[in-house]
Amino acid sequence: MDTQGIPNSEQHELDLWHMADALKLAALGQGRVEPNPMVGCVIARGAELIAQGYHQRFGGPHAEIEALRIAGDRARGSTVYVTLEPCCHTGKTPPCSEALIAARPARVVIALRDPFPKVAGGGIAALQNAGIQVTTGVREEEARQLCAPYLKLVETGRPWVIAKWAMTLDGRIASHTGSSRWITGPASRLVVHMLRARVDSIMIGSGTALADDPMLNVRLEDFESDDEESPHLRELTRIVFDTRCRLSPDSRLAQTARKHPVLVVVGHDAPAERVDALKATGVEILSFGDASRSERIDLLLDELGRRRMTNLLVEGGSHLLGSLFSAGAIDEFHAFIAPKLIGGRDAPGPIGDTGIEKMADALMLTDPKVERLGPDLYIHGRR
Repeated sequence: MDTQGIPNSEQHELDLWHMADALKLAALGQGRVEPNPMVGCVIARGAELIAQGYHQRFGGPHAEIEALRIAGDRARGSTVYVTLEPCCHTGKTPPCSEALIAARPARVVIALRDPFPKVAGGGIAALQNAGIQVTTGVREEEARQLCAPYLKLVETGRPWVIAKWAMTLDGRIASHTGSSRWITGPASRLVVHMLRARVDSIMIGSGTALADDPMLNVRLEDFESDDEESPHLRELTRIVFDTRCRLSPDSRLAQTARKHPVLVVVGHDAPAERVDALKATGVEILSFGDASRSERIDLLLDELGRRRMTNLLVEGGSHLLGSLFSAGAIDEFHAFIAPKLIGGRDAPGPIGDTGIEKMADALMLTDPKVERLGPDLYIHGRR
């Protein structure tokens, strides 16, 4: 029997059931809470749902606080299900562990321990020291997958890197002349903007910047969508990996840099007059001395981590994606494939550089998802 007089086998099934709901709630915070983790909380007594909540926005109340506010006195003697170990330090909000202790639940069930140094088991210890029974590891792998970008940032100091491209059925991201608008249809482009809406920064190479003169912003309003919950809160940092500083001061990126941040990563030999011209428009220039291209990628990822950017979306081109692929730096892949054929031996594919030598060594996605978006195929998954 557990603390509420429920047989242990039945309690295990209840734990799995309630934690599944808590994980679904946590996912609602995607794109709104970073660099904090997505967290969901369910308060129950047996099969009875008392209250639920999730972390809705960065700086706002944590999931446990939202759920406890709804539960009120009914939280006493209950079981609290939370997807990540409750915090035990004061940040933008007070410690959740203290709020739980004050509410006096009989038991707290936690999916995943928090590796953040100011927590790292401290939340669990605080609850146990207060006489609250704690169970950990319920649906841990699902919680780990949900929190993967946050965990990577905490454990490595680098953002989660998402690669995205659109290509034809014969694997081209542009024609041999550089023409690429539009490979895919509106349904695919809507998903791309929803991807953009959940990240902290978008990066392209100088070739893509010159060919497309993009804005790299979120334009969900350009598409008909029934998804009222699409995240659209963060100010995106737009990044151009531009060794020779070829981005024009008259480009749409440079001309909007004072309103929406633009970061251009240049090499040590970038012409000073081009650097100064971009700086004059409000563009931030980032240089890493005489570092090589691969070293600049590593240093950039470290810098973005220092800026607490959790998710970086890389939209091309082939050279940049190839460099990241060769460095093993990409965590997640999103490919949009149109039923079009353009041919041409000089038409680029999505991932350049030297690539993999043997098919046996090809990178396989874990549990890839395949969807139909109008006439297009959408394949996405993690490495």
